[in-house]
Parts: sequence; structure tokens; C-alpha cells
Amino acid sequence: MNVLEDPHGTAELERLGARSLPVLSRGNDFVFAQSLAPVIAFLGLKEKSGPSLSVPELYDRLDKFMTSALELLPLMPADRLGTHVPGRPRSYRSLAFHLFRVVGAFLDACDGIALEEAAFRDEPPADADTAALLTWGEAVRQRFRQWYVGGNTAARRSLDTYYGPQSLHELLERTTWHAGQHVRQWMMLLELEGIPYSRPLGDADFTGLPMPQNVWDG
Repeated sequence: MNVLEDPHGTAELERLGARSLPVLSRGNDFVFAQSLAPVIAFLGLKEKSGPSLSVPELYDRLDKFMTSALELLPLMPADRLGTHVPGRPRSYRSLAFHLFRVVGAFLDACDGIALEEAAFRDEPPADADTAALLTWGEAVRQRFRQWYVGGNTAARRSLDTYYGPQSLHELLERTTWHAGQHVRQWMMLLELEGIPYSRPLGDADFTGLPMPQNVWDG
């Protein structure tokens, strides 16, 4: 069920008592589907779960995704930042902000601030221009690099999230593919706008990550 398109979707979530998406349900039972391990357990599958890439490998990927985003964001004309992305009530401006907010929320969790779903609904100022988005993104990238050098990066470290305790390794993997998906989307937006660019990421950069098959929902 796509809650954005199904008029009964919100009512079903309320009936289940689910506070966020994505959710996998069966009858009156449900599980949050933000990571694969609980989904595999819920379905009773005998599949290996857990990140395929190590913490250092995920760090390198996520740093590359943010670096690529900082190269791509300025290519979008400023007068297009208020345009909505395909099929969602989200502007190009909001997407650019959200890409880095995802990483900031991970870093907050590493600093002991429980990850709440509301963090992903944060919005930039309505008049934020390209320069402001780049300043924000660069600050997050530098914070991420400083965390990796001087922080507690133990893979099994437990972090508090709105869908239950998660290992740092699992949350870093989710953060990495989540940000990477938004870079994929930004590249497609440039193509939709007819803006030429040198593609900084290819299929190899997403190998080993549980990426969605489609660039956009549906």
C-alpha cells in the first residue's frame, strides 16, 4: 500500500498503531521496515541479515555521496529550487537539505540524541538559496569526517532510534544508502531539467548497499 496514494492508508496506520513508514503488516501485526533484519525475522525467512560493507567502507561511500552532492547542487538553477520533485510534495530545495539532514540525524544519534522520525521532516528556510544549502551541506560533511576520526565508531555500539535500538553499523548503512538514493534523485532532476553534468557516481558506488530499485517511488 502506498500511503501517499491510497486514501485508506493513513487510517490503516492508525489502526495498527504505527508511527512512521515504511511498515510491513500482516493482520494486526506489523514491523518497522527501516532495516532488513526485523523484516527478515517478521517473515520467517532464513536469510543472512546485516550490512555487507564494513564501517570504514560505509564511511568512504557516504563521504563520496556527500562530496558528489556538493558538486551537483550548484548546477541546479536557483529559480528551480521551489519546484516539486516527481510525485511528492517536496521541493528541490527540501530534497537538497534533507540529503544532509539524514547524515546530521545519524551524527546526533551518535552524540546520544535519540533519533526521532520528526528529524526527517525538518525543512530549510523557505528562502534558502544555493549558497545556504552548500554551507549547510559542507558543515555536515566536516562534522561527519570529524566524527569518524575522533568518535566512537564501534560497529556494535547501540544507538536509540524511533524504531528501536540499532547498532551503529546498521544505522550507518541505512544513512549511507538513504543519502545515496537522494543523490541519485538529484542526478535525475538535473537530467529532467536538461542540465548537462559529469556523472560522479555509477553502479559500482551503490554495490553492497540495499538500494531501492527505483530512483523514485512507484
